[in-house]
Amino acid sequence: MKAGSVALNETLVDTFKVLGRALKEYAPKPEIQKVGTVSYIGAGVARVTGLSGVKSEELLRFVGEKMGMAFNLDQKEIGVILLDEREGLSAGSDVQRTGRLMDAPIGDGLLGRVVDAQGHPLDNLGTLGVTRRQPVEMPAPGIMDRAPVTVPLQTGLKVVDALIPIGRGQRELILGDRQTGKTAIALDTIINQKNKDVICIYCGIGKRGSALAKVIADLKAHNAMAYCIVMVTTEEDPPGLVFMAPYAATTMGEYFMEQGRDVLIVYDDLTRHARAYRELSLLLRRPPGREAFPGDVFYIHSRLLERSTHLVNELGGGSLTALPVIETEAQNMSAYIPTNLISITDGQVYLSPELFQKGNLPAVDVGKSVSRVGGKTQLRAYRAVAGDLRLSYSQFEELEAFSRFGTRLDDDTRKTLERGRRVREVLKQPQYAPLSVSEQIAALVAVNRGVFDELDVKELAEAERRVGKAVKEELSDVCDRIERGEELAVEDMESLFTAAQRAVAGLKKQEKQHANDRGLEEKDREHPGPPVSSEDHEGPGSGEHPPV
Repeated sequence: MKAGSVALNETLVDTFKVLGRALKEYAPKPEIQKVGTVSYIGAGVARVTGLSGVKSEELLRFVGEKMGMAFNLDQKEIGVILLDEREGLSAGSDVQRTGRLMDAPIGDGLLGRVVDAQGHPLDNLGTLGVTRRQPVEMPAPGIMDRAPVTVPLQTGLKVVDALIPIGRGQRELILGDRQTGKTAIALDTIINQKNKDVICIYCGIGKRGSALAKVIADLKAHNAMAYCIVMVTTEEDPPGLVFMAPYAATTMGEYFMEQGRDVLIVYDDLTRHARAYRELSLLLRRPPGREAFPGDVFYIHSRLLERSTHLVNELGGGSLTALPVIETEAQNMSAYIPTNLISITDGQVYLSPELFQKGNLPAVDVGKSVSRVGGKTQLRAYRAVAGDLRLSYSQFEELEAFSRFGTRLDDDTRKTLERGRRVREVLKQPQYAPLSVSEQIAALVAVNRGVFDELDVKELAEAERRVGKAVKEELSDVCDRIERGEELAVEDMESLFTAAQRAVAGLKKQEKQHANDRGLEEKDREHPGPPVSSEDHEGPGSGEHPPV
């Protein structure tokens, strides 16, 4: 007992010595803290007076550790957008400056996590493990800091990779009416980046909580969260948080781009972002313009998307590819926000509700879609196979519409229609089933060379699966050259054609057998057999024939 008490006394003495030294060394530094007063609290906004020296987009602290961001800097008051709920706030409460601009966390610790626009984790997996933060509003790279877009970003979708290619560092708009598969294309692109060393960021802007939960569940089901960051804001969140979400997500992506890595970011969707900005601007009494949007609604999107680029090698050579999503109303592509985004981006993928209702999924309207940059990044094998496919497919759609008038068609026109229907069937693809480049090339070679012409349209999915499997197993060297972007020789094209023919030979035999069976059935219906004589069915009075 005595030994224990002695040890305890020594420990206490040492502790008090340390505390004494700390107290002697402590020198309090008084600081002037500027405090303002809330003059008005509204739905997602506040107005503050008596607070001078505030910077634009500076964070302000309200009572209860609630945060807001300075938005309007007027002479007599400051317009603030709230980043937290307004419960507990009232006119007359204090507001303090924080001295820092609106920022977001950056670092590798964000991978695999679900966060909000302020960087707070939402997945119950603990703290993020990152210490660095960076302002959400950063200047876009200058002209001399940008390099040409040269590397393709494969989506795994045949209709996009072959006809509307996207490059790393490009900004490609995805637009269409509600429920046409816009998010599905973005998620397929994210899932296809597995093992391709591309960091993916999904930014859900003001969406329903159930829709965001499904997106996160789908990413987890396909093991995509390991290279993904998910930033979510729901329609229940304050409009200020919804408005700042895409800028915060871009800041997170820029960190990886500056490290020399390739980043893909999906903004889903910027229509809700523009509406949140309109709501904030009207509440803060900014003058409205067309469709009640403020006059600088173009600028909020241009300064966001201009940050997507491919950097020169001296700055690391990283890239940030943007896939903004826009919702149209009644297929009106000429509305205010869609035309703004079309003019800002480097192309668009348009999804047609008519194609969606017909079951042509993904419902990409090839005629209204374009990629102004990606064509230069497309692999050489695509150029050889799909060079004229876009034009011929558009001609087929016009010819098909003309043939519905019941016009008599010659044999060449019928063959063109049958080939076009098979091209359309090959371009169909189920969700969450991205294809490798070699599988896409093999399917396009087969349909262009007429391998599928003798097959029924319903059997093309199975035929395409067989062709892809055969090419992978028999022509691995050709597949490697396709993946490396090498130009295919004539012998390689013939090898793909021959392998596709062998793969579908069994289906063609079955189709011929079915055709023969159908022919016999039709012949039986036309000639049911010899008529039954009256002698075989004698009955009362059957021997006498009634007068004619």
